[in-house]
Amino acid sequence: MSYDPYASPSPPPPSLSSPSYATYPWQPPAPPEPAVPPRRRVPDHPPLGHHSDLRILRSAYRWQRRVATLTALGYFLLFLILSAFAPGFMTSTVTDGLPAGLLLTLLQLPVTWLAIALYEHTARRYVDPLADRIRKQAAVDAKREAGR
Repeated sequence: MSYDPYASPSPPPPSLSSPSYATYPWQPPAPPEPAVPPRRRVPDHPPLGHHSDLRILRSAYRWQRRVATLTALGYFLLFLILSAFAPGFMTSTVTDGLPAGLLLTLLQLPVTWLAIALYEHTARRYVDPLADRIRKQAAVDAKREAGR
């Protein structure tokens, strides 16, 4: 057998391997063998980050904002368009001495209140129950993880 300086050294036979104790006092102790983690039970539901309720909550909240915003801004935009392109309609009288433009102006406040009421109604009926359900599920998941 010839000597090859570029070959990687072969490990010593088991009888010549280093002992399990430190040979020299300045050597750190050998690290312990890693323990095998216990098997975990698979949860009945997917983790909260991959839950479809979050997507449903986001879309419900998005729909809620759009409806409330379009109600208030849509009416105001209608008022501006009528003021710019239908001055004859805006100056026509609805009742004795009350022009249509003034009536539409006075209706802006109730329409804004309607938009606020729509926002609160959809929040209580659709968005808040979804958020509560997700919050409760997150608390159950956190307790379950803390118990492990």
